[in-house]
Amino acid sequence: MQKTLLYLIFSLFLCNLCLAQEEYYFPGEKFDPTIPSPSQFLGYPIGDWHTRYDLIVKYFEKLDQISPMAQIKTIGYTHEHRPKVILTITSAVNMGNLEQIRLKQIQLADPSQAKPDVNSMPSIIHQGYGVHGNEPSSAEAAMLTAYWLMASQSDLAKNLRENAVVHIDPTLNPDGRDRHSLWANSNKGFPPVADPLDREHNEAWPGGRTNHYWFDLNRDWLPLAHPESRVKVEWYHQWYPNVTTDFHEMGTNSTYFFEPTKPFGSENPVVPRKNYDDINPRFAKYFAKYMDEIGSLYWSKEVFDNSYPGYGSTYPDIHGGLGLVFETASSRGHVQSSQRGDITFAFTIRNHVVNSLATMEAALDNRVYMHDYLREFFASAVAEGGKDGAKSYVFGDEYDESRNRLFVKFLLDHKIKVYENSADLSIAGQSYKKGKSWVVPTNQPQYRMVRTMFEYVKEFADSVFYDASAWTMAAAYGMPFSVAAFAKSGTQVTEVSTPNFTFPEGKAYAYLIDWSDYYAPKMLFEMQKAGIHVEAVHRAFSSQTQDGSVSFSAGTLMIPMGFQKLKAEEIATKLKELAGKNGQKVYAVTTGLNLSGVDLGSNSVSAIQVPKVVMLVGPGINGTEAGEIWNLMDQHLGMPMTKLNLEQFGRINLHEYTTLIMPSGNYNSLSEGQVNHLKDWLSRGGTIISLKNASLWLNQKGITKEEAVKLEDEKEPAVLPFAVRNDFEGAKEVGGSIYMAELDLTHPLAYGYHRKSIPVYRNTSIFIKPSADKYLTPVKYSASPHLGGYISKANLEKLKQSAGVVISPAGQGRVVHFFDSPNFRGTWFGTNKLFLNAIFHGDNMD
Repeated sequence: MQKTLLYLIFSLFLCNLCLAQEEYYFPGEKFDPTIPSPSQFLGYPIGDWHTRYDLIVKYFEKLDQISPMAQIKTIGYTHEHRPKVILTITSAVNMGNLEQIRLKQIQLADPSQAKPDVNSMPSIIHQGYGVHGNEPSSAEAAMLTAYWLMASQSDLAKNLRENAVVHIDPTLNPDGRDRHSLWANSNKGFPPVADPLDREHNEAWPGGRTNHYWFDLNRDWLPLAHPESRVKVEWYHQWYPNVTTDFHEMGTNSTYFFEPTKPFGSENPVVPRKNYDDINPRFAKYFAKYMDEIGSLYWSKEVFDNSYPGYGSTYPDIHGGLGLVFETASSRGHVQSSQRGDITFAFTIRNHVVNSLATMEAALDNRVYMHDYLREFFASAVAEGGKDGAKSYVFGDEYDESRNRLFVKFLLDHKIKVYENSADLSIAGQSYKKGKSWVVPTNQPQYRMVRTMFEYVKEFADSVFYDASAWTMAAAYGMPFSVAAFAKSGTQVTEVSTPNFTFPEGKAYAYLIDWSDYYAPKMLFEMQKAGIHVEAVHRAFSSQTQDGSVSFSAGTLMIPMGFQKLKAEEIATKLKELAGKNGQKVYAVTTGLNLSGVDLGSNSVSAIQVPKVVMLVGPGINGTEAGEIWNLMDQHLGMPMTKLNLEQFGRINLHEYTTLIMPSGNYNSLSEGQVNHLKDWLSRGGTIISLKNASLWLNQKGITKEEAVKLEDEKEPAVLPFAVRNDFEGAKEVGGSIYMAELDLTHPLAYGYHRKSIPVYRNTSIFIKPSADKYLTPVKYSASPHLGGYISKANLEKLKQSAGVVISPAGQGRVVHFFDSPNFRGTWFGTNKLFLNAIFHGDNMD
């Protein structure tokens, strides 16, 4: 009995302590005592610890259990299998009619349907938090916002529950959050240490900002390279929220940022001016009012942009809602010194809490206005898309079935209407075959997203960009496309499925697989993994197959049945399984004597070495670029790859590996002995794949001898005003833009490609001349390379004299230098194969 009494007294003390702590966030508020606060549930005041993601989910589950006003839903899982959850909060009456409310919102966003009575429709508000894992205050704010919305007895809270449906995504990036939370909690001092140099404030590489594959998910709403984003966007299209928030952190010495963003220069060209000129300023008044009340400093209309469609705060702007980005000064731990004194974790949380409330009040006050805007947005999209008559985009690659399917599915994921092309077409010299090409009309509700997918933009109001200045997704997929004044379309496409090719029956002398398809490299590795011996034919030829005479290009895979350890029936069974899984067509031949070109036993045919790849990672290495490569190898190739910390280089025997990948980074920590080991391995036949400034380091060490491009008349003013420094220097950067390059289709790096021209993505100001060896520049820029995005005139002149890829021989080995970004953001499917060819065919490139 005495123990029970003591426990009750302690629980009451803890409860009062937590309630008192919540007073910091909600001074003077009265709450429903049946709804537990986050502090009560967790057992510590919010801001004392970085709350683990599973505890955030459990708190939301608790709210779902105890109240009819809350409903939690798991919409998917992260790479590390953490659940992605959405907590919906509204009145019990609204909750009972939730599906009807959702369908009305969908009806409102569809101009082909009658407009519903918006006066009776609740505001749909989506509060998104924590896309960057080491910007942790927002997820804590998500719990407090949910608590306030459900438990507050204020008139505003009651009004919101009755007239709004609020969706709360507590953490867009659960994997990164837990990585950072573990770091901050494990390194917390008692008392906490405010010194910025303390270990707590300096995470180990790669930090918690990114997801499992070190991707910035705040760039992934457009590419949809990761499950976190795919389920999020799928959810978005089920609701079309009127307002969507995106809460972040910035430098400790900053204050607080809210929209509007930088006028004109940072705005997306497809978004109506009404969004920027009217709606944003309307909402900004609420943010200012709430921040004024607590005395927090703030700013707007600078730096941050709304141009790139892949932001969580920009994607909604292209879908008839208002996307809002918020940035608070960060404690990057529990407390950190700043120019204005110590910044506490609780302080950063409170800033986001008050702006969460301000957003909901603004959305509520403008409920009917925002509903009207949603219908107006999509109705105007249809009207604008039909202005020029029956304009369409026609696209398709007749050689690559898988890449076609990937792009069609991508368009469908963004709710863009796609139709089969019902006739062979020729547009401006580009042919599109029936059955292997598709039509996207501009006259559709997603007209503005259609522009995002297919338009190139070259003219800008500014020359300094916070992020990429080009994002034409058809180019990213390497998709041939044309604008057609009229294109007769066939059946609308609603789903994409992997084709089921008929596998050849009977005895085979050899099997052949065309290397043109995107998943041919995956098929190759899986065959090698299964113990099947595979060779490459390095010249074009034609063979008599089960389908008659078929022409094959250089790089075609050949499985010779006379050189296999497995039995013929085992190989046939495995090939059939792998071909079905990867959507690959397998041809059988009964003779090595080809109809034309080289025969199958030619010296132009060689075995493909089973790759064993190691990539250098760790402090000083570009984690995003390394993550893009890791993601490609894992998710698209299925090949295990060793990720070696740079500090462990002295422990590795490179002779156990075929290929070393060096992402952009600083490699000066390697000792002279380690560099000599690298040179020895390379000279004995190794392949280095280096990207951007990794190539500059190889040059500095004398491993390669490539030359930089310099302009003879490249001079700068001797003196400029201090105020123009950022703009002048920023304009020199190539932050992310698209160019047309030319391939040497006879080079192994270009195996699988059939068009000499290829769009490439560049985000570096490193310009290297073509190789002194006239045969070893497989990728160079065209005479007029600029397709989309910003580049200065001086840099464009340098680019015209530059190479995209250069091969540097080194003894029996070689270095493959990439100066573009072939794997950018996990979505440049059109150039992935260049990188994969360097892995599988590197030993034939010099």
